[in-house]
Amino acid sequence: MTKDPHRILILGGGVAGLELATRLSALPRFQVTLIDREPAHVWKPMLHTIAAGTRDVQQQQTPYLGQAARCGFAFHPGEVRGIDRAACAVELAPILSPDLGEVVPARRIGFDTLVVALGSRANDFGTEGVAEHCDTIDSRVQALAFQEQLRLRLIRSTVDQSLLTIAIVGAGAAGVELSAELVQMASHAEAYGARRASDRLRVVLLESGPAILAAFPPRVSESALRRLHDLGIEVRTGARVARATAEGFVLADGETVAADMRVWAAGVQAPAVIAAMEGIALSRNGQIIVDGNLRSISDPAILALGDVSSLQPEGWDRPLPPTAQVAHQQAGYLARHLPRLIAGTAVPPFRFRDAGALVSLGGYGAYGSLGKFGLFRGGFIQGRIARLGHVMLYRSHQARLHGFWRGSLIWLVDVLNGRLRPRIRLG
Repeated sequence: MTKDPHRILILGGGVAGLELATRLSALPRFQVTLIDREPAHVWKPMLHTIAAGTRDVQQQQTPYLGQAARCGFAFHPGEVRGIDRAACAVELAPILSPDLGEVVPARRIGFDTLVVALGSRANDFGTEGVAEHCDTIDSRVQALAFQEQLRLRLIRSTVDQSLLTIAIVGAGAAGVELSAELVQMASHAEAYGARRASDRLRVVLLESGPAILAAFPPRVSESALRRLHDLGIEVRTGARVARATAEGFVLADGETVAADMRVWAAGVQAPAVIAAMEGIALSRNGQIIVDGNLRSISDPAILALGDVSSLQPEGWDRPLPPTAQVAHQQAGYLARHLPRLIAGTAVPPFRFRDAGALVSLGGYGAYGSLGKFGLFRGGFIQGRIARLGHVMLYRSHQARLHGFWRGSLIWLVDVLNGRLRPRIRLG
């Protein structure tokens, strides 16, 4: 009698989830299923370029159905509404359409092993008005919605010759990179008829802490700050937002920062569906606390990786940061060891290899620090070397999804399109 394949259900098709599904699908005796509410994957560190319109989403996305068909795993679109641990099933919300109503009813998908890789979202810390008046750019859909609004407001600003102010809360990598990309977008827009777009764009970056890029070494933070000032971006540190309104942000000291568009890029928290899981130990940001094998400390049948997991390695004074680098390494770890974990065999704990950190200011420069290993450990890099390093992070991710040769062809097509197509989205 043939034994049924072991069902591995992966929630979330981000860096960790999609890389893991791609690699596990090649193994025999496993039935791998991926669930995501989006139709296509976009590398999360690139979302700010999609939002600013300086990258074409069609060139940067990987459709899940295409990847699933090519690699041999199953894909189910839908938003996770609940996780029934007792029944070993995940509940998916119905798929609705404004025109057709309910396209796909609510469903339940069973599993033998559950891997949670749902990523993270910005954390508004309960700040009044953020949900109603601010954009977040945590997903492909949100980036595209922001891009469309930005394009229309830029057109109005050009016609009316009025000032367009965009305020961004949070000067981590996401907020800093988005601010620089917006300046680059305005510069490119001038070449397509938006006269003096750069002069009519005001970008304000608000940070509650004493410095931008707090997770980076001071030299990276200071270099990036000088470059942002050179680009005309108004950087306000020590500016804690008390509430958001339709007109802008009200700071703790009572000052109002007026803004036509408001972006919240501060903080990190897990999706709300994780908080609804009873009996699972969570971090203060709602992440699943895991052991060295990336298994929930409350339920070893549930594994979590990437932004939705919280792992504090031995000797560390805090959990690993929610970065694409960590997510990729954890996906590689589970791809190697999950079959043995399922079989009940002991495996070595996950070890994070810190390769350093990079921040890119679009075409205006890049800065970073090297990792804690190698000949030049902890060194500072900038300029072309840092920009190349940032590019290679993305291209390496594509190669892991598509293979070396296919990934190289995608890179070549992207380079050619960059020379042949408009530099920004025009319609």
